[in-house]
Amino acid sequence: MTIRRPHPTRTLGSTRARRSGVLAAAAALLAAALTGCGSDATGNEAAIRDDGTVDLAKVTLIVGDQKGGSRALLQAAGLLDDIPYDITWEEFTSGPPLLEAMNANALHVGGVGNTPPIFSAAGGSEFKVVQAATYGGLGDALVVQQDSPLRTVADLEGKTVAVAPGSSANYNLLAQLQAAGLSYDDITVKSLQPADALTAFSGGSIDAWAIWEPFTSQAEQDAGARVLADGSTLMNGYTFQVASDVALEDPATSAALEDYLSRIAQAQAWSATHKEEWAKVWAAETGLPESITVAAVAKRTIETLPIDSTIIDSEQQMADAFADAGLIPEKVDMSGFFDDRFNDATTGTGAGTASTTTTSGGAAS
Repeated sequence: MTIRRPHPTRTLGSTRARRSGVLAAAAALLAAALTGCGSDATGNEAAIRDDGTVDLAKVTLIVGDQKGGSRALLQAAGLLDDIPYDITWEEFTSGPPLLEAMNANALHVGGVGNTPPIFSAAGGSEFKVVQAATYGGLGDALVVQQDSPLRTVADLEGKTVAVAPGSSANYNLLAQLQAAGLSYDDITVKSLQPADALTAFSGGSIDAWAIWEPFTSQAEQDAGARVLADGSTLMNGYTFQVASDVALEDPATSAALEDYLSRIAQAQAWSATHKEEWAKVWAAETGLPESITVAAVAKRTIETLPIDSTIIDSEQQMADAFADAGLIPEKVDMSGFFDDRFNDATTGTGAGTASTTTTSGGAAS
């Protein structure tokens, strides 16, 4: 299959997250540390012994994270104590800027929702989804003020809706509009990251907000929000760990990735059976009241999943919907952006269950 990529001079228009000066500078500094020896360097070349084996003690894994994300989850599950390699954590506001940094070769791996990989793939980035889980779609929601006259998604016609472009909320908004017989052209979309969107929502400068947990519960409890529609029937609820092609091609970094992804899967399984403990740690990490994280956890029942055709097909349907709506420049074949080599480490199902490719150097054909 040929992956159709946008021409290098084309952009994703208003739906693509703009890289701020701060993020761009941070990505450049991180990338410089990795690329000083060449564009394909990971910084872990010295960890490969003369006989080809890997000394994990000499590996540093650079991990992109979001507030209350992978680091907090691993810490809560007690899985950060005996790691045989070093981890450098870099925090991002959402998945799109995280993947921009990865495309600049500033990260090895990072956790994102179901939509950022689609926008990144459409932009010609070189990465693979290497681990998957689902939280379900209940926590993904369109919210309005408690006293808003809006009662259905159809009522959003002509209204202003905030969303973080390229985030999982971006697809929920699109899917909700389509289900109501509307399109993006029928509303005014305001591209805002969660913190700015909360301010705009609280101040009444937007009519609705498309968001995910824990921000959905925060909006309900702190800003008097009412859920207009949730994603329980329209969203796959997937959350992914995504690795750069450069990291996957390097034996030392890939060896650390296998261990790291196994720990992520174990921590996710732990959180499903220790919701109260996880909610407390999540609150401490984010600074949110525990009442908010308890509510958020209640809406998110996590299940780890193998990388397989079910996941790929679902993401392809989402990608096609974005392309049909004109929110990405053209259709992209998502099958080349998944790698199932770590399935055994993360779910015990083994590799080879999906129609994936693990060839080096960008998206495969």
